[in-house]
Parts: sequence; C-alpha cells; structure tokens
Amino acid sequence: MQNTHSARYLAQRLILGALAILTFSGTANAWWDGDWTIRKKIVIDTTAKGLSIDGPIGTSAVLIRLSDNDFQFQAAKEDGSDIRFVAADDKTPLTYHIESFDSLMSEGFVWVKVPDLKPGAQTTIWMYYGNSGPKGVKDENAKGTYDTDTVLVYHFGEKGAPFSDSSGNANASKAAGPTADALIGEGLRLTGHAPLTIPATASLLVQQGGALTWQAWVKPGTLTANSIILSRHDGAGGFVIGMDSGAPFVEVIGAGGTQRSTPGGPVTVNTWHHLAVVAAPGKISLFLDGEPYGAPLAASLPALNTDIVIGADAAGSPRPGFVGDLDEMQISKVARPDGFVKFAAASQSGNDNETKLVAMGQDEQTSTWLSGNSTFGILIHSLTPDGWAVICILAIMAVVSWTVMFTKNSFLNRNAKGSDHFMKAWRHVATDLTALDGGDLEHAKSLGGRVDKKGQKVLRHACIYHVYHTGVEEIRHRMSSGSSDKVLSAQAIQAIRASLDGVMVRETQKLNKLMVLLTIAISGGPFLGLLGTVVGVMITFAAIAAAGDVNVNAIAPGIAAALLATVAGLAVAIPALFGYNYLITRIKEATSDMHVFADEFITKLAEFYRPRTD
Repeated sequence: MQNTHSARYLAQRLILGALAILTFSGTANAWWDGDWTIRKKIVIDTTAKGLSIDGPIGTSAVLIRLSDNDFQFQAAKEDGSDIRFVAADDKTPLTYHIESFDSLMSEGFVWVKVPDLKPGAQTTIWMYYGNSGPKGVKDENAKGTYDTDTVLVYHFGEKGAPFSDSSGNANASKAAGPTADALIGEGLRLTGHAPLTIPATASLLVQQGGALTWQAWVKPGTLTANSIILSRHDGAGGFVIGMDSGAPFVEVIGAGGTQRSTPGGPVTVNTWHHLAVVAAPGKISLFLDGEPYGAPLAASLPALNTDIVIGADAAGSPRPGFVGDLDEMQISKVARPDGFVKFAAASQSGNDNETKLVAMGQDEQTSTWLSGNSTFGILIHSLTPDGWAVICILAIMAVVSWTVMFTKNSFLNRNAKGSDHFMKAWRHVATDLTALDGGDLEHAKSLGGRVDKKGQKVLRHACIYHVYHTGVEEIRHRMSSGSSDKVLSAQAIQAIRASLDGVMVRETQKLNKLMVLLTIAISGGPFLGLLGTVVGVMITFAAIAAAGDVNVNAIAPGIAAALLATVAGLAVAIPALFGYNYLITRIKEATSDMHVFADEFITKLAEFYRPRTD
C-alpha cells in the first residue's frame, strides 16, 4: 500500500510539473504581470522613418487612439479599467487617464505620460489589457498624466456640467458649455454669442514678461474677420488669440499699444487645425499644425490675473466671437519648445502623421499550450471536424487505458502485499499441517492463529490465499467423516488438486481482466490516428484545390493539424504499451507464485496425510 501511495504522489507531481511547463513555456519574456493576458507594443518614432522631429520635446502626454483595427474591445473591460501602460523596460508603470472609452462603438481615447521624449529617436511603451480579475480595476490618474508646468487641460467631455481641469489645478469653467463630436471625443461648440469663462486662479497667474503656452484644436465654422478665440484683459494689459478671415493671429496689449502677429495663409473652413501660442520674454510665436506660422511677435506678455474668456473679447469690444469648435485646450506656465508643439500637433491629428509618429504593434498574448498564438493553439484551431472526432475517440481510449493501468497496478500491489504476508505465516504451518484440520474453520483461515483480524483483511487480496482457502475447505470436508485417522487417499489428493487448479484458473482470469483494453489501445490507437491524418490531408488538399491558392501558409496549418491525429494515436499507444508490458510481467509472476504454492501445498498434503504403515 505504501508503494501505491508513493507511485500516486509521484504521478501527481509529474502531471502538475508538466502542466506548469506547458502553461508558462509559451509566455512572453519580461511580461509585466501575468494577470494581464494581452499586451501591445507602442513605438513613438521621431526619426525619419516615423515623423521626423529635430527639436527637443521632453515629457509629454501622448494620445493613444483606440479603434477596432488595433484593439480588442471584447477582451477588455467594458469601461477600459483594466488598461495599463508600462515603460520599455516592461517593469515601470506609466501614469495615464482615459478621456473616453466606448466598447459599443469601438472607440477610445487614452492619455499616457511618457517622460523625456527625445528627438530623432524611438521610444517604446507597452499597453496591457485583458484582466477581468480583482487587479483589473480603474487605476488612472489624470493629474499625474501631465507635468507640473501644465496648469489647465480641458477635454470638453462633460455634458451639461462645467468643464473640469484634468491637470489637477481645479481650473473649472464657471458654467457648462455646448458640446459636440470633435477630433478627440467631445469638443466645445462656440456660436459667437455664448462665451465660456474660466475664473482667475493662482495657477493661471501670468507675471509681467512671463512665459506661457496655449494650444488647442480649432475648426472654424465660418471665416469671420477678427473673430476672438481667447481673450484676457487686466487693466491696460491684454492678451488675445483669434482668426482674421481664417488667418490665426495673436495680440498683446501693453503700455506701447496693441501689437499683432503678422498674418499667414488662411485655414479652410470646417477643417481641424492645431493652433498654439508660445510666449517667452520678448518673443511670442504662433504655430499652426505644429509648424511656425508667420513671423514671431517681438513682445512680452503683460501681467494677467483676471478671468479667461473663450469665444468673445473680455474687453467688451464689438469684435465677433469665434464660430466653430474647440477641442483639447491646454495651458502651460512655461514656453514649450518647438519640438513639443510639433509632437502634440502630429500625435493628436488623427491622420497619417499620427500613425507615423505613434505606431501600434500587434497584440501579444500570454501563450499557454491552448492559446491561439501558440503552436498547439494553431494546431487545435486548424483541426477539421473529422480530426476532432478521431482525437475525441483517442482521448476516450487514453482515459480508459490509464484507468485500467492504474486500477490494475493497485490490484497487483495489494496482491503482492497479501502474498508476502501469507507466505511468512505459511512457512510455519507447512512444517505441521494440523492447523488445517484441527479446530474450527476460523482457526485454519488464520493459519493456526498466526494471522490476526487485520492481517486477514490483507490476506483476502492475495490470490495465493484464495488457493490456500480452497485447499483447507477441501481437506476439512474430507476429514469430517469422524474417522480418527488423518489419511487422504491418492484419489482425494487428485480431487483436491483439481479444485486448486479451478481456483487458479479463476484467479488468473481475474488478474488478466480488462488487459484486453490495453491491447486495443496499443494496436488500435496508431491506426485511428493514421486514419485521422489521411482524411485531414485529403480535406486540406481538396480545400486548396477549390480555393486555387497554393502557398505554404495555406497548406502548413492543415497538414500540421492532420498530423496531430497521428501524434494523438501514438500518445495513446506508447504509454499503453509500456504499461501493458509492465503489468503482464507482474501478472505472470503472480500466476507463477500460485502454481508454485499449489504444487508445494499438494506435496505437503501427500506427505502429511499418507497412509501409515506398522
């Protein structure tokens, strides 16, 4: 019994070890967290191969635009809360926040903070998703997505509520504004009559001659002369951004009067453009779609500590407000470098510039032996119905053969243990057979009292004991005539021998029971597998002939899947062959032990119960 437990424990360890190897052998190297099943490489390329940017960029909030072309919405949580971003080392989590995520419409916009972007270089980050477990809960941080120099960020995603500041500086608008579909999620719709006011706060304070960067996406609905996009006036000083018949401009009002930037070419109506103003001491530059627009204005900002008005002139001038849409407005308290502005314009554009700059790789999955991107996964997904039928039959045969081997081995272990226990007691009884016919039957069963109740339970599993028990009953039957002479004639011994032979035949049948199932698995498994392979190859070639497309990619999966049936057949036959040979050897040993004991038993009877001569 101890041997049985040891063998069972060893088998469990081997199976668990094999499953662990199969499960993790296909897992990609340096996987950030195994609870996430899918990851995607994102390459930010500022080289000539992507979108060339020569100027410094620095830390930026990069827009990750998700669609059903590059994201499996059905594999992520409904609200996208299981999305995570990790740096190139696949160890360092990156801060991010979700602007919008609509799994029904297969659209999502996520901002992720990528530190220290370099010009003319490639930066890799990883996006993970596909975790429905307890770890896959919302972990976004809008405030941490932007650097400390960013003082205001409006996504304009709120409906019927004041717009909130994603930079974490609490620069909310005084009231709600009308929204509409925009370039990135929702945007602000300006009608020229209902401006949006942003109250003055300490974070929006501008010192005399200070620095400032303002950027937003604008889509003019009409090309009106001198329309105002943003204005801010504080006493005699003022700062205005607008469009003059489609030509963007910036104005600075100070002690020397009003200075306006030189105009460039006008934009097209109803088209989105990235507009940015970068103010540094003595220089104010205007950028359109990431490129310098017009000549820089040689001026400095005045001190500003008043409300910001979007869509009208805060000074109350008759100049019209901007008519059109506004999206993704950001204000920084520093003068951002040219590369930063160009990167923002390209990475958020939604056109070819964005796809060149921010390239989304293919999804990678944690590869277990059953996943679709592993070798076994490809084979399983390429199996034809006939292949599945053959493999299912082979699986049943495998289960049956393993069950037979396990139960038969356990039976033989119990038989061996009982036989050893019996033979130890029999050596004492063999010298004096009076225990067989003396006393009651229980005395004989216990081999003259040498085996206790617990030991008798062990003996019942031994084939030799069954032979012994039958011999004892035959002897006691012949000694029950009442004669005091303990004599067995030659005919009686022959009859006892015949009874023992019958018992040995039945015990041998019991030992060989179900062994035929192993022979069926050994001989039938490979043939069934070969049948599945031949049929699978025939179907594969027939499908290729019908499609008229002959290439390796079309042939290989089908042939490989067809060969899986042969592999399955061998996988059934080989263990059954080893198990059969092992078990049949032990059965022969048990049968030989019975025959040897029967011969010894009969010999002892002939000697002990022979007729006495004077």
